[in-house]
Amino acid sequence: MAVRTAIDSRRGMRMTAAGARRAGLPHLRALRAAGAIALSLLVSSCQILGDGTSVGTVSTGVRPSLTSDIGAREHPRVVATYGGVYKDPGAERAVASVVGRLVAASDDPSQSYKITILNSPAINAFALPGGYLYVTRGLLALANDTSEVAAVLAHEMAHVTANHAIKRQQRAEAKQLADRILNDVVQDSEEARKAIISSQLSFARFSQVQELEADAIGVKTLARAGYDPYAAARFLRSMAAYAQYQSADSSSSTGAPDFLSSHPSTPERLQIAVKSARQIGTPGIGERDRDRYLTQINGMLYGDDPLEGFVRGRSFLHKALGIGFTVPQGYILENSTEAVLASNGDGTAIRFDGADVSGFPNLVDYMKSGWINGLLPESVRETTINGLPGVTGAAITQGWSFRIAVVRIGRTGYRFIFASRSPNQRFDTDFRATVDSFRQLTPTERARLQSLRIKVIKTKPGDTPRKLAVGMSGVEPSRRLQFFSILNDLEPNKAIPEGTAVKLVVE
Repeated sequence: MAVRTAIDSRRGMRMTAAGARRAGLPHLRALRAAGAIALSLLVSSCQILGDGTSVGTVSTGVRPSLTSDIGAREHPRVVATYGGVYKDPGAERAVASVVGRLVAASDDPSQSYKITILNSPAINAFALPGGYLYVTRGLLALANDTSEVAAVLAHEMAHVTANHAIKRQQRAEAKQLADRILNDVVQDSEEARKAIISSQLSFARFSQVQELEADAIGVKTLARAGYDPYAAARFLRSMAAYAQYQSADSSSSTGAPDFLSSHPSTPERLQIAVKSARQIGTPGIGERDRDRYLTQINGMLYGDDPLEGFVRGRSFLHKALGIGFTVPQGYILENSTEAVLASNGDGTAIRFDGADVSGFPNLVDYMKSGWINGLLPESVRETTINGLPGVTGAAITQGWSFRIAVVRIGRTGYRFIFASRSPNQRFDTDFRATVDSFRQLTPTERARLQSLRIKVIKTKPGDTPRKLAVGMSGVEPSRRLQFFSILNDLEPNKAIPEGTAVKLVVE
């Protein structure tokens, strides 16, 4: 959570789309700028894979200068959204070392590219028209060798050479027009609904075809450049394992594909990736270059940027603001530029953020000022949280129950919002425990808070994942072995060969 969030003006009770999806929540009073919608249509946000099919690119009739103009216009917005540009000589060399080889092996060697490393812990990569490619430092931290980074870049380059972003925007505009006509013209509402669903499925499939086309082009480019063609499948497997690790309720996942998703399901893409690589050769071909890659990212920032605060296990700590709180067992914390989010396996979601409350004589007036839909006025109570003035309340709207608390420090009101469709005793207990844990950090605690970094070491005789995982920071002890194994793509119960380069996360 950025420092600026703590001095926001009054805003509606809302949760980011990603956090809402994880908890099954509706997107409460979410406001989206038109520019952000346009950006989402243009960005080809991807997971990496290949299907081995031969798909030719199709000209869109869009002049090259137009695509460059679009990329140049949207570039500053992308950089701002993802925390700015990440500057690290080693990481930059790791990315730059593969670009020339991939461009020479690509379907269009004349295409130029501008590659940016984004200062975000999220694991993501995407492309804009005109050769603008982006990878996050979170993605670079998860990768274990040069070939995996090359797989990501080859896939994104394929989106550029195939003009996917422009095609996606054109198709989206046509779909929106068709949906509006159907709503305005078709009298039978059920018939209109069926037609719109059909349109949505067609658009989703169009996007999936784009991904598979980029997969096919990317894997072939990867192999032509001399890299391990199995890297795409290997990295997808790591991404899937990390996503499951982050999930608060991974055991409840059905693995069923979402047919309105723009991406094919992970199991499908993994199977296709392996099949595609096998058509090129047997495992063991191509360059991987693990040691050099890990040496280059040694010392790279990991996790949250210090300006956004730190997640340490189940605690959120903000050095600059001097605040912290802890969520109960079973919740997974996620920090973002807008807020701190958390959810558990029982369908409870938490949002923590800040707002400017200087215009209100007391917190009761602020709580009743209209920023909460469905507030129950009789539930509002003044309280004290670790010596700080606070207020609590409850709300019910759209089938959801909410517990809200605001704690004041100076001009800022720090807000906790708990939400559940099925509130029970634990819901109230967890709310109270979390709010009661909110406190101001001591000067000593603030001084000791340090950023997490990637530290690369070579294993010694007798080293195992369990032994090395003990040295991991920023993770609950019970989850260290799983985290270490995913980060290094190693089996948790197998010995590690002597001299293997592995990553630790340390303060």
